[in-house]
Amino acid sequence: MSGEERKSNNYRRYNPLLDEWIIVAGNRVSRPWTGASTHSSYATSFQLTTTLNPLAPGGMRSSGKTTPLYESVFVFDNDFPSFTNYDDVTETSESHDDELFQQHTTLAVVHLWLTQFVELAPKWKWVQNRGAAVGSSNNHPHGQIWAGSFLPNLPMRKDENQRKYYEKHGRSLLLDYIEKEEKKKERVVLINDHWIVVVPFWALWPYETMVIPRRAVKRLSELTEDEQVSLADILRHLMIKYDNIFKCAFPFGMGWLGAPTGEELTQVGRDYSHWQLHLIVHPPLLRSSTVPKYMAGYEILAEPQRDITAEMAAKTIRDQSEVHYTKNE
Repeated sequence: MSGEERKSNNYRRYNPLLDEWIIVAGNRVSRPWTGASTHSSYATSFQLTTTLNPLAPGGMRSSGKTTPLYESVFVFDNDFPSFTNYDDVTETSESHDDELFQQHTTLAVVHLWLTQFVELAPKWKWVQNRGAAVGSSNNHPHGQIWAGSFLPNLPMRKDENQRKYYEKHGRSLLLDYIEKEEKKKERVVLINDHWIVVVPFWALWPYETMVIPRRAVKRLSELTEDEQVSLADILRHLMIKYDNIFKCAFPFGMGWLGAPTGEELTQVGRDYSHWQLHLIVHPPLLRSSTVPKYMAGYEILAEPQRDITAEMAAKTIRDQSEVHYTKNE
């Protein structure tokens, strides 16, 4: 934080990936809260239920289809797709209390991401949701794979801004960024030989993080086996730390962003050296396991703002135990 920022609770920060500003209002989290809160059911989602979840092995889905008796990770066509293009669902066979906390499960998910990307990339141009607070319709461990025939708004803006930075400096925007973060350390949450997890300087969501390779990587398909293993490890530790903040199954929206694919976007003459692969995690919780951040008023009509500093959020996550809170009960 700059000296000028320390003098004030309210200031703006620039997001170079999206070419936009965000207001940091560090005093807002201290306001008395008598507003709405979410239902606390997801805070106890590690409890086993007596009924068979439709997405669990052998479960009956609302479409009338029976989910196969899979033993690791499984991919099936979404019964209610958002796109007419391609919309898959991925899920793990682990019970709720084991979700992403076992290294072999996390690594299996990482391997699945890569195989699906390699399969879909030649045709399509190019998310994991967890918890009712972010719109997840089922609490069984699952995510979605979206592949479309167009480049959506946010990836398109990130493509443009990374390209502009690369053309001006001859270097990757995100690689330059994480080099600075490694030196400052105040927003670094986790780091290993291949990956770094930071609360971005420009983060919007209270405990938002980015997971970025420490070398130039444009797409998931470029990751080595060692990088896949270390990715699984760092994600597992991140999920444990998230849950430990409010002693609940921390809800989040999570997704990968990398260089576009597909025939039109990979034709001769199109260079994507400016792209750096990154994973973004957007958890909504702010004050407790039942009080998320709400986007309203000024944020919807003018400019978004965050209620705690990125540095404070990073320290909160970083200081959490690497042992899941349920193991200490």
